[in-house]
Amino acid sequence: SHGPPGRRWALPAAIAGLALLLGLQWLLADRDRLAADPGWRPLVSGVCGVLRCSLPAWHEPAAFTLLERDVRPHPEVANVLRITASFRNDAAWPQDWPEVVLTLSDLDGRPLGVRAFAASEYLGGAPATPRVGSGEGAIIRMDVVEPGPGAVGFSFDFR
Repeated sequence: SHGPPGRRWALPAAIAGLALLLGLQWLLADRDRLAADPGWRPLVSGVCGVLRCSLPAWHEPAAFTLLERDVRPHPEVANVLRITASFRNDAAWPQDWPEVVLTLSDLDGRPLGVRAFAASEYLGGAPATPRVGSGEGAIIRMDVVEPGPGAVGFSFDFR
């Protein structure tokens, strides 16, 4: 009543194969969203490595760590501040170069000036690589017009 032994496994094997194919199709179709999740990214990255599909760059601005910063008067131009800093990508994966947002504030913490800098501005030209690798960093420099004598604080944010 069960038929030949080889045919007994054909239906379960076909169902398992189709379920695997459906799961793979779902993974590929939803790879952008899944790649943004740290738990799923290694699996999606592995599958895309085999199937040669593309993944969006990892985006975790909070993983950029400011290491050093310094603000001084520009050595050659009056009323301009030279701001130097260094940062590192502490994310598990490479990220696109961040936008650096500099905020100058007064003694009470009120912002006097805010400016966002693209990588080409704070690196002095186009980056040598499209992404900052995990554990890698950069030294950056920005020249800004001094917002006035009340500017005593400054902060950096990454986007």
